[in-house]
Amino acid sequence: MSDDPIDPDGRTDASPRDAGTNEPIASAIVAGPDDHDIAPALAAEGIDVTRIDEPPNRPALETAGITSVEGYVVTDYADATSVPIARDLTDDLRIVAYASGSVPEFVRSQLDLAIDPRVLDPNIVAEELARP
Repeated sequence: MSDDPIDPDGRTDASPRDAGTNEPIASAIVAGPDDHDIAPALAAEGIDVTRIDEPPNRPALETAGITSVEGYVVTDYADATSVPIARDLTDDLRIVAYASGSVPEFVRSQLDLAIDPRVLDPNIVAEELARP
């Protein structure tokens, strides 16, 4: 048996998440600064958005309702430590990083999507997340 940590889906840290989990989301939490306006773009697509402006630690995620949303969007890789916490709290959560910079290695396999705002407009990202 390998020494690599394995998540509930049986993936190791080195294997990517299944990109086939493209179910539309109806509700999402957006954590971090929203300099690229992903929250308003999601709301414009009919997605119920909750913002977390404080550090997205476990209590903040629980207070924001992480267990009852379908999506979690991180807008700053400084908040990447919240991704494993969110994944631990909610198995069927679509996690998106909408942030510039390099994806931290420890969180890479736990993301469903990593998008640089300089590459894709927030409206396109929101359309894709809301589309059936």
